[in-house]
Amino acid sequence: MSGKDKIRKFRENESFKCLIQPPMDEMLRGDHPLKGHWNEQIFGNSNPIVVELGCGKGEYTIALAQRNPNINYIGVDIKGARLWKGAKFATENNMGNVAFLRTRIDFIGSIFGPDEISEIWITFADPQPKKPRKRLTHPMFLDRYRGFLKKGGIVNLKTDSQLLHEFTIETAESLGLEIIEKNADIYGSGRVTDGDILSVKTFYESMFLKEGKPITYTAFRL
Repeated sequence: MSGKDKIRKFRENESFKCLIQPPMDEMLRGDHPLKGHWNEQIFGNSNPIVVELGCGKGEYTIALAQRNPNINYIGVDIKGARLWKGAKFATENNMGNVAFLRTRIDFIGSIFGPDEISEIWITFADPQPKKPRKRLTHPMFLDRYRGFLKKGGIVNLKTDSQLLHEFTIETAESLGLEIIEKNADIYGSGRVTDGDILSVKTFYESMFLKEGKPITYTAFRL
C-alpha cells in the first residue's frame, strides 16, 4: 500500500461515524466518556454487545453482524488502514449494529465498562511465540476482559497457530474455566458446516488454508 493510499484512508476514516478513534491520552486516563455507554451513545438500543479483538479488516465483525441483526458488534484493531475496509462497508451498507474501535488492546479496559460486553471473539491473533505475556489469551489479558465481560461470557478463539491454541487450552484449564469446545482442525474434522459462523473466512484464514495449515477453534467461559 502506497503512502498516498494510507493517507487517503486515514482521512476517510475521520468521516465514518461507526469508527471510534480515541486519542491515546484519553485511553491512558482509564475512563473514556464512552465507557459503559456504548448501547445508548453508539447503537441506540439495549441489545447485547460482542467484541472482536484484533479484527484486522473487519471481515468477521461484519459477517457476525449480518447474521445477527439483533446483536451489536465492535471490531477492535490498532491499524487504521485495515479498519478502513470494515468501516467503509458498514457505512455504505447502513449497518447500525456495527462499530469499529481503533486502539491498543492493552488499554481496552479504559473504554468498556463492567458487564458491558456479552462475548469476545479473537480471530488469527499474533501468537507471540517469544512473548507469551502478549498473547491475547494470557491470564493478564483475561483479567482485563473480566473488567467488562459479563460473568460467564464466552471467549472464542479461532487461529491457525497450534501454539496459541494449545496455550489457550492450558491456560483455561489451569484457571479452572469451563471449556465449551476445543478443536485442533475445524475443517479436517468436519466441524464446520455451511452457514455456521465458523465457516466465515477472513483474508488471513483463506491464505493459511491455501498453505495447508489446519484452523483451530476454542471456546471457554470467563
